[in-house]
Amino acid sequence: MENPVIVLGAQAVGTAVLDAFMSNEVVVYCLLDDDPKLQNTELLDVPVMGNTDNGELLRLLGKKCEVFVATDDTASRRSLTEMLRSEYEAVPVNAIHQRASVSAHANLGHGNYVGPNAVVAATATLGNGCLIGPNAVVEARATVGDYAQLGSGALLGAEVSVGEQAFIGAGAAVVAGVKIGNKARVGAGSVVVADVPAGQTVFGNPAIKV
Repeated sequence: MENPVIVLGAQAVGTAVLDAFMSNEVVVYCLLDDDPKLQNTELLDVPVMGNTDNGELLRLLGKKCEVFVATDDTASRRSLTEMLRSEYEAVPVNAIHQRASVSAHANLGHGNYVGPNAVVAATATLGNGCLIGPNAVVEARATVGDYAQLGSGALLGAEVSVGEQAFIGAGAAVVAGVKIGNKARVGAGSVVVADVPAGQTVFGNPAIKV
């Protein structure tokens, strides 16, 4: 990546994304965050320079800078991404940690984070704005919808389908072929052996509705 990156978000997700860019020696120009306590501070020696709607800095997007949306809240990530597209014609880049394994034959959208030691197998598909935590695995022909999140060590078996804005907790395992609906939530450490409807939360081994 030739251009430096502006990262929107300087909290947990922003820290992970910054580390991913730094692992690939990508220059991060600055971070932006709406929390006044974080502004005018530094994160891993990179300055936090203002709000996520800082027009003066966002005007650098395009020829001079790339952008990544790393806010912790899913709805915020989505709305900021839409704002960048409509107002600045900017599409977020992917942040893939140097120690991640992403197959050249996987299909990735834009603005995805893939953490250290995570695996995205050949023929797997990530939408836009997905967060794939450290050591997570997305097996062949599995699909992850826009703005979905996989916690550390989560495992998606072959041909699993995860809906938009769904959340798969740390260490959870979704067995091959299972479908997880939009905005569904799977608790940490759960083993999911049956489809989960949209908006439902499940937990346990085997995972049941809670």
